[in-house]
Order: sequence, then structure tokens, then C-alpha cells
Amino acid sequence: MAIRKVAKISESVPTLEGAGVRLRRAFGFNRENLFDPFLLLDDFRGEAPEDFIRGFPDHPHRGIETITYMIEGTVEHGDSLGNQGTIGPGDVQWMTAGSGIIHREMPQPNRYGRMGGFQLWANLPASHKMMNPRYRDVLEAQIPTVELNRGACARVVSGLINGVAGPVQDVVVEPRYLDMHMQPGSVFDLPVPEGHTAFAYVYEGAVLFEGEDYPAGNHSLVLFMDGDRLAGHSEGGARFLLISGRPIREPVAWYGPIVMNTQQELETAFNDLRAGTFIRISR
Repeated sequence: MAIRKVAKISESVPTLEGAGVRLRRAFGFNRENLFDPFLLLDDFRGEAPEDFIRGFPDHPHRGIETITYMIEGTVEHGDSLGNQGTIGPGDVQWMTAGSGIIHREMPQPNRYGRMGGFQLWANLPASHKMMNPRYRDVLEAQIPTVELNRGACARVVSGLINGVAGPVQDVVVEPRYLDMHMQPGSVFDLPVPEGHTAFAYVYEGAVLFEGEDYPAGNHSLVLFMDGDRLAGHSEGGARFLLISGRPIREPVAWYGPIVMNTQQELETAFNDLRAGTFIRISR
């Protein structure tokens, strides 16, 4: 078995998004498509309502999937198809924008004034860019937890670990989305499909991935080389997202919340938006 070595470690960068939400961007909006099939990862943990309360009013998406995972507070959401609801700590909203959707996400603090979570964008291949939009709200109780080694466990949002499958299935890029919890002194060792892109984002404590000299701490983004397993340990405990998926390896034409394959398709999407014909549902 070939263990995956670390290819790159970086730190998420403070960014302003939506109507004035202060967040940290781990990756996104760059020319290097190092994380294919993933496009963007935002860490929107906020310590005070003024950091996030303005939220993300109505905005369009086409050609991608957005995955929102909450750890504190809530997010109220709604869209042009009439879907609406609220997700809270431990919940996931997996939205496939497909051919086009207009939606909004409005964060609300918990009783301590905090709110937090992560949004990941996953690309769709050309064959699925214009599929019908769909929503999947997954509640905390629906997400299984798998014990890995003593003191280490994973919440499985999607993918398969030790025979346990996450509730989000039938996604074309075969994503595996894990929320890893490590107690002080614990280790983990997991198989990862060879050829799949894999990365970690640490949001609490620190973890030393095998082959590294220094642990990755809060706000650290770790991209791994190819191989068929990942391993690491944590002296003081850690929590981190561990995400992998099958690369699409197609051209990307991207502007804001719309991601297509060609510049012409991108121009068509914005023309549709201006003409009021952006929402296209196949019956």
C-alpha cells in the first residue's frame, strides 16, 4: 500500500462574501485546478453576529453542487423552486444547482452569538451540467459515525468507510466527505481510492499527517499526493474535514457562482439570467 504524502499545506485567507459576511477561503477562484473536482471551500465560522448576519441573499448557481456543513448556529435557506428550511449543528445541505437555481442562505447565531460551518463547491461534468436541480437536507441524526482506531472516529456524510455508507449517495464525482474527530494521542489510517483528489481542512487542534515534520493546525488546508491510504496522529486532539473525489479533468469556464465548460456556455448562462430564462426544468 502507498501512503499519500503531503503535496501542499496552506492557510485559509480572510475574505468578504455575500452581503458582507466575513469568512476564510481555503481555496477557490484560482487558475490552478489542484482540487478537481472541487472548486471552492469556505470556512464561515463567526464569533459575533455582525460577522455574518447579512448573509447571502438571492443569488444564482449553475453547473455545480454546493455542500453546506454546519457546526454552530443555523442557516435558513430558500430557493426559486420553493424549497425552504433550516439546518443546524451537524446538519448538511447538499444542493445540486444543475441547470440553474436562485437561492439564499441567511445565517443565524446560537445563544452565544456564534455561527459556523463550511461550504464546499463540487463541479459537475459536462454530461450533468444541465441536470435538474435537487436539494438534499441531511439531519445530524442521519449521518453515521464510524469508529476508526481507539480515540479516532469519522462522521460519514458521503462515501464508504468500513462498510458504512453516508446518507448522500448517487453523486457523479464519487465524493467522500468525512468529519474527523481525534482524541489526544489517537491515530488514524484510512484507505483512499487511488487517483482521487484528497485534501484535509483542520478546524480544531492539530494533526500530524504521516511523513510530515510539523502538525497542521486550525485553518490549515492540506492537499495530498496520490496513493491508496492516508494516515496521521494527533498529540492534543483535532477535528478536521477529510474530503476526496474523482477528478473530472474537463475545461472550466467560471465566473462567480456559475461554472460551465466553455466561455460561450458561461455567456449563455448570464444572458439567461438577464432575460429571466435562467430556470430550466426538464419534465
